[in-house]
This record gives sequence, structure tokens and C-alpha cells, in this order.
Amino acid sequence: MASLFTGRVLIRNNSDQDELDTEAELSRRLENRLVLLFFGAGSCPKCQAFAPVLRDFFVRLTDEFYVLRAAQVALVYVSQDPTEEQQDLFLRDMPKKWFFLPFEDDLRRDLGRRFSVERLPAVVVLKPGGDVLTLDAVDEIRRLGPACFANWQEAAEVLDRSFLQPEDLDDPAPRSLTEPLRRCKYRVDPPARGGGGPRQEGGAEGGAEELF
Repeated sequence: MASLFTGRVLIRNNSDQDELDTEAELSRRLENRLVLLFFGAGSCPKCQAFAPVLRDFFVRLTDEFYVLRAAQVALVYVSQDPTEEQQDLFLRDMPKKWFFLPFEDDLRRDLGRRFSVERLPAVVVLKPGGDVLTLDAVDEIRRLGPACFANWQEAAEVLDRSFLQPEDLDDPAPRSLTEPLRRCKYRVDPPARGGGGPRQEGGAEGGAEELF
């Protein structure tokens, strides 16, 4: 997973804005985790409405107040903000464990094209190996909250090895009755490569507005 950001810098959304700029640091923070790429913008009303939902979702999975052990998940905010000031303002109230790309990094735009992001907000969920688990989890997060993480974890086979039971590697049994269904549900074809940037969703009745 760290290979997605090889040669790049990720910044932690804390007061010191710690930078992850080495392969070792990136691996330590991202390997063996589900990675959520959150595409959003402070100027997008629907992003503003979704942000508290995503913040609560992430906090309930990672904050020791809610869980004894943080979930194996990382979130990277891929800003589509038109200015760095808007990006900083949007991140100000977001969790300190989030990561984001420097505003001047063109990877912000490249990732949107790579994962065919057409509307904001969007949350792309990636397996630890970098494969896409779901191209947009916004509706699922709204409906299920933290409960959907267990579905992703099982579909992606992200397991805490300290709790892993011995398995017959030649014919492993499903870990639950729903595992085959989850694998089918989260099977994603590679996104088609195309031009154009993501669009902000319009009002409840309307269409969409081009961002770029």
C-alpha cells in the first residue's frame, strides 16, 4: 500500500503536521491496513455535510475512548480544494490521525483520475495490497457507520495475526457464513482511465457541477 505514495510526502493532521517522507515511515503507517482515500473539498456543501459523519466513523474505529484497540485503518484526505487556505480550514476540525497530501502535490489530481472519481464527496477503500475494495463507500458509511468496517475487513482478509486461528491452507474454510457474499459484493473491476476531474454533487434534486 505504501507504494501508492512512494516518493511522496504524507502529512499527519496534528498540530506539528508530522511528515511521512520515507518508505519506512509510510510502511509503518499504511501496511496491513485498509486505506480510505477521502476525496472532498471545503467548498462542496455535500462534503461539508458528510465530513462529520466520516469523522465520527473514523474516531469510533480508532479512538481509545471507544475501542480497546484501534482498527487497522488509515485515512488520507485527497483535497480537491481550490486553495491551500480552504484545505487547511477544512482539516482544522478533522481527526489528528488523518493524513493528507501537500497542497502543491499533483498527486491530488492524479489519484482522482486513477480511481475515476467523478463526484464529491467520494471514499475509495483500498486493500492492504493496493487493490480497490470499493470505489465509493460514502453511502455505506452513512447507512452502516463503523459496522461496515467489519465487512471490508473480512472481504479484504485483513486480520490481526495475534488472533488468527490455524487454518488448512489448502482448503481454508470461510471465516463466517457471510464471507462469500462479502467477497462477491466488494469485487471491483479496475476503474476505467479517463480525463476530467471530479464533480461536486448538486442539490437533492439536481445534477452535478464541474469542479475544474
